[in-house]
Amino acid sequence: MSTATLLAAALLLDAILGEPKWLWSRLTHPAVLMGRMVNALDQSLNRGDFRRIKGGITAGALIAIALVLGWLLSLLGPIVEIICAAILIAQRSLIDHLSAVATGLRRSLHDGQRAVAMIVSRDTATMTGPQVARSAIESGAENFSDGIIAPAFWFLIAGLPGLLVYKMINTADSMIGYRNDKYEEFGKAAARMDDLLNLIPARLTGVLIALSSGQLRNWRAIISDANRHRSPNAGWPEAAMSRALGLALSGPRSYDGQMRDFPWVNGSGNKAISAHDIDACTNRLWRVWGIALAMTVALALLF
Repeated sequence: MSTATLLAAALLLDAILGEPKWLWSRLTHPAVLMGRMVNALDQSLNRGDFRRIKGGITAGALIAIALVLGWLLSLLGPIVEIICAAILIAQRSLIDHLSAVATGLRRSLHDGQRAVAMIVSRDTATMTGPQVARSAIESGAENFSDGIIAPAFWFLIAGLPGLLVYKMINTADSMIGYRNDKYEEFGKAAARMDDLLNLIPARLTGVLIALSSGQLRNWRAIISDANRHRSPNAGWPEAAMSRALGLALSGPRSYDGQMRDFPWVNGSGNKAISAHDIDACTNRLWRVWGIALAMTVALALLF
């Protein structure tokens, strides 16, 4: 069975089942286990001198663990590979989280703030309604790249070992890849590796979003906005989504009580964003998912 066939089955399984609460209330999710590995290495090595070297050792150890574990799991057969890939691809989960923000925002601003706090790291307690909706849409665009397209891409390239390497490094980046006193040195290797692993998937995600919305004609503008973004990769899906929905994304936001004046993406777009726009984003993400599935099936038929 080809890798593309396995991936198509995994995409469908994830879309149907998502993250069953009855299962993960009884078992520890693999993403949580990865987080525990990262935390154990952080606690053990992130101290004293030579933190950058220790951070490199940490990234290398996580990659080695992922490669070996992925190889061993792949020996168990295609059913196990499909299940593992479906667990680590997060389309249904992403849509559910975005829908929860839209539902909460329709009830009250406070409910919207509480729901969006589950998916973003910025300050949410003082957000306005449009800021809540904008945060959700930005998270949706970025996490569609990190949670669906990038895992699928690396599964196609290198099977289950490739997928596990990506998820391990992406988890490490989310935990130690910060530019602060504690992680500037220790987390640099994980952050740079995450940037590298997302280089192609982020741009591919931008292309797919633009393709699904007839915005390829504005590709030069999307490139311009993406290059102004604070992140070398997150700007691509955000810039494409902003054009697809006609919205202004990114822009100023608060972290740890400090307002940061980030540039706008598609600054001339609509800034009065609402729950309706979150719905439009989820619909767009399903369309892009459908294109990705169709491309995967085409690959399976060709090879």
